[in-house]
Amino acid sequence: MNYQHSMTCYTEGIRTVAPVKWRGLDGLMSVFWDAEGQSGAKAYYLSPDPRIVIFFNDVSAHIRMSNRDGSFGLHTRPMTRAIYVPAGIPLWTNFTSSHRFSHLDLHLHKDRLLRFLSPSVGTSAALTALRRAVEIQDVTAVETLAGLLVHEVASPSKHAVYAESLVGSIVSGLLDIPEHDGEQANGRLTKAQINKLIARVNARGDCRMTVAEMAATVGLSESWFANVFKQTTGETPLQWQLRKRIDLARTLLSGSSLTVADIAAQLGFSDQAHLTKAFRHVVGETPAAWRRLRQLR
Repeated sequence: MNYQHSMTCYTEGIRTVAPVKWRGLDGLMSVFWDAEGQSGAKAYYLSPDPRIVIFFNDVSAHIRMSNRDGSFGLHTRPMTRAIYVPAGIPLWTNFTSSHRFSHLDLHLHKDRLLRFLSPSVGTSAALTALRRAVEIQDVTAVETLAGLLVHEVASPSKHAVYAESLVGSIVSGLLDIPEHDGEQANGRLTKAQINKLIARVNARGDCRMTVAEMAATVGLSESWFANVFKQTTGETPLQWQLRKRIDLARTLLSGSSLTVADIAAQLGFSDQAHLTKAFRHVVGETPAAWRRLRQLR
């Protein structure tokens, strides 16, 4: 696959201090920069394809980054040693002090990444990984691979497949690829995934999450998640959540003096009638009747 990356890039106060080295490979472009940024230097990047940036020195005290509008307010954070930027995600950077740095840029065609990842992890997991941004400071293993790749970019000495395999190893080591096992392959959620869901839902005061949020929690696409969730639990995600909300309502009915209307509001039901209808459907009686029976015991 011949690939020419097309990234929108604007920089101010940053200059190269050595010739840029680059090499095009199958569906990707590797570029090595040795550069310097002045205090107050800034840049903006936006690419239609994913990209990876690996710094060969610590820049966290000198460069800040943001995916917001470049105002560098509450949403900024220190630049880490390695980042994965999903396709279509903008990135602004700002230098808080002058600093010389070197880094490797990997521009990756999304179809090439899918072709690399899908045979091993499945298309759904691959797509999930490609949508997840990654920012890490500890790059010991990845930096070693990046150093080998830079050597091949600067002075090619082996077949292109060697450089491509290094890129593949960097991708595998950096991306947040969902864990799946045999149980997942058979169309069921793993115990670890169920426990993760329970913890996340319980952390919400009203036990409510969208199906998309639940799917993202366990690293699956929304449509695939809905299917395997029912295969695993016998309930749809929304039925499961409703049952947990009713369980929480029963706890509040028996252990607090809150009115039914107060409980309905706390658990995100539209009103008391909504809670009463759902409660009767799950439990078989109204919240008020259920509370009276418990108080008589």
